[in-house]
Amino acid sequence: MAKVDIPYYVVKKGKYGYWQPTKTMRDAGFSAIRCGLDGPDAWKIAATWNERWQRHRQGRAQDETAKWPPRSVGEGFERFRKTDEWLINKRPRTREEWERAWARISPIFGDLPPTSPEINLESLSQFRTIIANTVSLREAWRTIKIWRALWNVLIALGYCGGKEDPSLGITNSAPPPRSAAWTEGEAVRLAKRAWREGYHGLAVAIAFAWDTQFSPVDLRALTVAMIAGEDSNRHFPINRTKTGRAGIGTLGRRALALLDAYLEKHPCEVGAILRNRSGAPYSRFTMPDDFAAVRDLVFPADKRTLADMRRSGAIELQAGGAAPAITSAKMANSIGSANAIHRTYQPVDITTVRQADEARRVGRRRIRETSKK
Repeated sequence: MAKVDIPYYVVKKGKYGYWQPTKTMRDAGFSAIRCGLDGPDAWKIAATWNERWQRHRQGRAQDETAKWPPRSVGEGFERFRKTDEWLINKRPRTREEWERAWARISPIFGDLPPTSPEINLESLSQFRTIIANTVSLREAWRTIKIWRALWNVLIALGYCGGKEDPSLGITNSAPPPRSAAWTEGEAVRLAKRAWREGYHGLAVAIAFAWDTQFSPVDLRALTVAMIAGEDSNRHFPINRTKTGRAGIGTLGRRALALLDAYLEKHPCEVGAILRNRSGAPYSRFTMPDDFAAVRDLVFPADKRTLADMRRSGAIELQAGGAAPAITSAKMANSIGSANAIHRTYQPVDITTVRQADEARRVGRRRIRETSKK
């Protein structure tokens, strides 16, 4: 493959392209961008971000809409990102999902107007098939889901001229929900291997994920200042990024010992606790990449993710006979009926979450006993 000389563009693991800003650039608000498989599409994304940095460095106004042709899909999306609907009403996790899909949509359709004959059922169907074959069926489903939401935005902006969304002719059924799960022993092995390999922040992330049942996006937001309680009662009160619901992340003996060892090696009184080997806070790209690297060392060819540990805890809770209210408190989710009443009269508290931890231990024993029969 041809070599390119784009400032701050690097290739990791021999195939994934990243636009990797320096500390000075990160302090200015620029973050690492995963550009996809190394190739022309990735180079285009990296060059775009380098141009944004150069405009910032030179003091030029960053009018994102100016880079797209008038009344194009790209211009419409950039206009939407300046609205209160985007900035205030969409939760960070939802904006992240849109940005993730936009990274795939923009190189193909960004410079075209919605009325273009090139945006049709055939091109969108092919677009979805390529993503399904090269990435995953779930990613293809998610991208078309965001495309349809974006089309409604373009209609509201008056860009579509009465044209219906061609993607409505595509069957975009959601793939079956994931069912993968980890066991406690597997989580311990992963954390130990991560620590030995120098992925200290990831080792703590694995221990936290197992004990707290937090999602990766919530793990990345944890700071030392958020720790409540003392000694063995230390825990993390949070508001979940995705749902906004209050939650409490309790920590077991192993996780607390690992946290103390980590903070002794890598003090981080300000900012995120969980950091990669470079010292930078984990991002939505670097955390799964590092987890995959360690997972492949311990469980070659395995496809389970860090997020699957949240489901593992739910399986233990069910096996342990936990009531829906206790499961809801542990996972900071709305589960079961009469959720509004439940939130009003049984708010999340440390006692309820500790009950969930005990139910998990009971469930874990039952699962082990069943597997031996």
